[in-house]
Amino acid sequence: MDIGFAASERSTIGVEWELALVDQDSGDLRQVAQTVLDAVAPQGGGDHPHIKQELLLNTVEVVTGVCRSVKEVTDDLSRSIETLRLITDPLRVELMCAGTHPFARWTQQKVTDKQRYATLIDRTQWWGRQMLIYGVHVHVGIEDRDKVLPISRAMLTHYGHFLALSASSPFWGGQDTGYASNRALMFQQLPTAGLPFQFDHWHELEQYVDDMMKTGVIDVFDEIRWDIRPSPKFGTLEMRICDGIPTMSELASIAALTHCLVEFHSRELDAGRELPSIPSWFVQENKWRAARYGMDAILILDRDAREELVTDDLERLLVQLEPVAADLDCTEELQGIRDIMAAGGASYQRQRAVAEKHAGELDTVVAALIEEMRAGRPLLDRT
Repeated sequence: MDIGFAASERSTIGVEWELALVDQDSGDLRQVAQTVLDAVAPQGGGDHPHIKQELLLNTVEVVTGVCRSVKEVTDDLSRSIETLRLITDPLRVELMCAGTHPFARWTQQKVTDKQRYATLIDRTQWWGRQMLIYGVHVHVGIEDRDKVLPISRAMLTHYGHFLALSASSPFWGGQDTGYASNRALMFQQLPTAGLPFQFDHWHELEQYVDDMMKTGVIDVFDEIRWDIRPSPKFGTLEMRICDGIPTMSELASIAALTHCLVEFHSRELDAGRELPSIPSWFVQENKWRAARYGMDAILILDRDAREELVTDDLERLLVQLEPVAADLDCTEELQGIRDIMAAGGASYQRQRAVAEKHAGELDTVVAALIEEMRAGRPLLDRT
């Protein structure tokens, strides 16, 4: 099988942001995605170019076009959210984002009436029906197919950093799971989801896809749901690690970190230097540590099993990436990573703080997430 890789301008960026539709009064999820999508559809017919359907009827996804800076990304997403609120506000529906809804029940959610979703649920059964989860995907353009797999392996060395920063799913079905990201461990139960194989050569990826198609595991490439994957149709590397991100400012910072790291590794290849990689068993352990401990995770950094607290290594990374951030015009957004590490911390930490203050009442956690989404930034005094 020959898998072509679309021509893409180097270090362009795009984002997909999954949003929950929440009832203003009860805080529970509302199954009104189709109503919203019908209302925003162009008058001439077809789908809105930046507001998309998702698996469940409680979800819509906003997607950007091809952008050249993180500022363009946030402007694009803001326009889509303004369009959505013209529809959702009169319906008394709020927009919210987190890796999971704190108390909603998966048994009460309805699946979008579309064949590919019906096929997914038919195959995956109990695990598929439990996918009441939300995430953020960041695409970065890569101009040369030969760079894709080395950069993908290098980005795996930062897996725990991204998951810890974005972790926002401590609650599931009304209970505290003890994890910073319950979503990360749930999603990997689906076939072809989870950590990618670390292929050295493009033909190995092609052989894998060919095998999966021959045996009926997948019908199209997009059914490979790895946490990091090439996106041949867009000519990008797609980072799918992150939990749902509650605010625009945090999304901008994590997008900037992604943007800078991909460009940094691309420059290293241009200079003829070998990119870092770590064994799959270390990546798997880092995923678990970040999902369990979040910003308190001690990550394995290299093949020599050197370990460091995620926040300490992030400080090193931020300094290393300063020149790249300046070139990509995202210095301010990248520095926002320090804001996530300080004060109220990542979303899972803020959510737990709200729950603790209000005797475990999770409707107050939903209210805080809704308020942060509207504000576009963490509201630390809300706790």
